[in-house]
Amino acid sequence: MYKLIAIDIDDTLINDDKEVTPATQQALEQAVAKDVVVTLATGRAYASAQKIARQTGLNVPIITYQGALIKNLMDEKVLYERYVPKDAAHKLFEYCIEHNLHLQVYIDDKLYAREENQKLKDYSELNRTPYFIEPDFEKLIAQKTPKMLIIDDPAYLDEIAPVLRELLGSEVHITKSKPHFLEFMHFEGTKGHALTFLANHFNVDMAQTMALGDSWNDHEMLEAAGLGVAMGNAIQALKDIADFVTLSNNEDGVKAAIDRFVLNA
Repeated sequence: MYKLIAIDIDDTLINDDKEVTPATQQALEQAVAKDVVVTLATGRAYASAQKIARQTGLNVPIITYQGALIKNLMDEKVLYERYVPKDAAHKLFEYCIEHNLHLQVYIDDKLYAREENQKLKDYSELNRTPYFIEPDFEKLIAQKTPKMLIIDDPAYLDEIAPVLRELLGSEVHITKSKPHFLEFMHFEGTKGHALTFLANHFNVDMAQTMALGDSWNDHEMLEAAGLGVAMGNAIQALKDIADFVTLSNNEDGVKAAIDRFVLNA
């Protein structure tokens, strides 16, 4: 029944050791063998996500930057892209300067920050993404960026998120991929929009799509998909809206869901 599966990477496809287990890898291969399109849907940059996609043998378009960029793995052709509106990007930059907040941006799939600090180093290590320092950040803000990111204390980010939604307006999508990451994309830069685009691209009915995730940035695609699956380790808010809750990322939860709903094992 399910012809298109979109899988989040961190804390979903990969376990806490940052690995795709052989059992999950086998499940992905078995689904592909049944002519199911298996793709990734992540907040990561394309450069970071494509390494994992290639390791798993996938050769389809993948959803990156929370849905702001869909790009082929084989020829790297861009199928879908949305950028943070320039005016909003500038407002966010000014707000971060005024409130002494750590802000990162992606330009041409490269990660930039104004200065090197522990937040940047930890983020880089977590996503295995190299970074570049550009003190003249206004020069960067003037360029196209699919995603901007503030890193700070989770409670403080929850406090300023409504303020920033008011400041930046409806053209900007704001979400959290992790408790201490507040991320900013174009309002059509969501995993839900991206999954809908890919379903149309592959001529698959949305009822035949399945999405798996663990964080709140996955909720749009779980709600859009015919079957929304939350991981056993997912936040409670995602489990509450999911159609099904599978095992955790350390218990091959992706494999369990594919076995049940795609392979009928």
